[in-house]
Amino acid sequence: MSKELNIVAIQANLTWGNPAKNRLYFEQVINKLTSDTDLVVLPEMFSTGFTMNPSSVSETMNGATVSWMINMAKTRDMAIIGSIVIQDNNQYFNRAVFVHPSGHFEFYDKRHLFSLAGEDRQYTPGTNRIVINFKGWRICPFICYDLRFPVWSRNTDNYDVLLFMANWPIPRIDAWDTLLKARAIENMSYCIGVNRIGEDENGYQYNGHTSAYNFLGEKVASTAEGKEDVLHCEISKTKLDEFRQKLNFLKDQDSFKIQK
Repeated sequence: MSKELNIVAIQANLTWGNPAKNRLYFEQVINKLTSDTDLVVLPEMFSTGFTMNPSSVSETMNGATVSWMINMAKTRDMAIIGSIVIQDNNQYFNRAVFVHPSGHFEFYDKRHLFSLAGEDRQYTPGTNRIVINFKGWRICPFICYDLRFPVWSRNTDNYDVLLFMANWPIPRIDAWDTLLKARAIENMSYCIGVNRIGEDENGYQYNGHTSAYNFLGEKVASTAEGKEDVLHCEISKTKLDEFRQKLNFLKDQDSFKIQK
């Protein structure tokens, strides 16, 4: 078990519909990271941008981007997670893939598809949450619009870290900041959100606000606004456990069942 976890989140200007170019960019950034990095977090649809035309860019789990993630994780001896457009059983998914340093991977399919952009008409929603065990930490990944739905992310699984990967535009960036902080407080969990910058093919603009919050909702790390940047965050299991033992608000939470 690692009492501390060193997490890096990469805030990037994604090149629309060009997986090879995006992979090269992230590879160059990852190769500059120090060897004590444990986990690298990439944005939503990091290889393509947030596209509603999955047939033109989708890959399989045996495709170039997942293979690249596996190779990078093994080569750099660090875990990597990011969301990709995946075709699986003749369906398209907005899928977050978590690759362990061994090359073993797990995945989460975005449940809350952004209907305002028609994501629900192009992609199949996920039905299951996952909690990833990594170096003694319990990590729960979500994707962008999931952030608006606190019931789905409620800490009923005793996770330690929430991860949100996003393409969250400037007009609603205050909501992004507020909801990341709220998810940290209500779940007594570290909460890290990585967002892109730049302008996509549809004219939507993004300014990042990639940030990390602790279990009290205090911002412990953030990136430069509107610029390519790298967030570095060391989180402490000892501090988290001590806080939960002293103020165990989670034991008083309401019970519920999510209808699928």
